[in-house]
Amino acid sequence: MFTGIIEAVGQVAELRQRGGDVRLHVRTGKLDLGDVAQGDSIAVNGVCLTAVELPGDGFVADVSRETLSLTSLGQLEPGSRVNLEKALTLATRLGGHLVSGHVDGLGCVIERHDDARSVRFTIEAPPDLARFIAHKGSITVDGVSLTVNAVNGRRFELNIVPHTLQETVMGGYAAGRRVNLEVDLVARYLERLLLGEKAAEPGAAPVDLAMLARAGFIKG
Repeated sequence: MFTGIIEAVGQVAELRQRGGDVRLHVRTGKLDLGDVAQGDSIAVNGVCLTAVELPGDGFVADVSRETLSLTSLGQLEPGSRVNLEKALTLATRLGGHLVSGHVDGLGCVIERHDDARSVRFTIEAPPDLARFIAHKGSITVDGVSLTVNAVNGRRFELNIVPHTLQETVMGGYAAGRRVNLEVDLVARYLERLLLGEKAAEPGAAPVDLAMLARAGFIKG
């Protein structure tokens, strides 16, 4: 588990093809690895990876074909900057929100514009994730815990303050960039709970207004 508070920006040192998978070497910069051992988890742009080697300047992790296909890690190349966060402990301050490091889908940056000293981004989510994104709710973008400022269909807006722009890779975002999205854990589990016994049925329909009306949560 993670908090979505980025601890450092690292840099991809090498990507080695290994039988269809990739072995990723990340230089971690200012991230303190003094308490990290082989087998520990580190989030890279919001993707939970396992450190299999600790060469001294960072860590090495294996990235499966599924992860490469479902996240933006497949777009990385030597020199790419990445957000880094070590797994939380019971002594960690939960400054963001609970983040699993399991990416739900890829979003796309649609627009960027300045707003005083902040920057506002419009991001488009995949259709199956739109129902989990709510005004003033939490979302994780490339591992960063953020608050949704506005929602319009599949698109949502974020207001990013100067500190976050400087301390994460978000400062380099431009229109067209694909980003890892993880929706709020509570929203994801709430949908399954609302389905009740139907959740066990193959092809169970997602929660919608008609289902909520039948269950008595809203007026039909």
